[in-house]
Amino acid sequence: MQYQYPLQMSFKILAFGPQVFIRNASEQEIFYVHQKAFKLKEDVAVYSDSSKSTQVYRIQADRILDISAEYSFSDAAGSPIGKIKREGMKSLWKASYIVMDSSGQMTHHVKEDNPWIKVIDSVVSSIPLVGIASAFLFHPSYTIYQAGSETPVMRVKKEAALFEGKFLIEALAEIADPVAENRILLGVMMMALLERARG
Repeated sequence: MQYQYPLQMSFKILAFGPQVFIRNASEQEIFYVHQKAFKLKEDVAVYSDSSKSTQVYRIQADRILDISAEYSFSDAAGSPIGKIKREGMKSLWKASYIVMDSSGQMTHHVKEDNPWIKVIDSVVSSIPLVGIASAFLFHPSYTIYQAGSETPVMRVKKEAALFEGKFLIEALAEIADPVAENRILLGVMMMALLERARG
């Protein structure tokens, strides 16, 4: 692992266009995204921190607003490093995503642990005043598994927060390849943006 875990992923809820921060255990920024609002086809620049001085990755959708869209990752030089894809209709109830390498080979599988938690969180958070409680009571979580096995490598869990969305990213197994580790984190970031938009 190249980062100090656990990582914190946070969303600025009141910002114009979602802002996403990923910080390490020492609270240093390692990734930052400021997603442009009202874009029909995703094209997301990923920076090393919120100064936006160094772009490290780019995430691009292969189509406009489609449940089965693929989101490709490329590095600063434009070289592809992988992609993530929601598993279409299968993901409508229980979120399920496939992480692939640059050749399109599946490397990891992201699965929502309990879809009922997200449903309750979404419903309760839409109720005035009562919705405040959802920020502290209901915490959806997602587990990332090694492809072709039930070996978990990371877990992403929503945390209690009132004025921003917060997630804890835990390492459950060693990932020796830094490219694979970054591919998973980019996938987690894109998944969180998509699931947040979905409710």
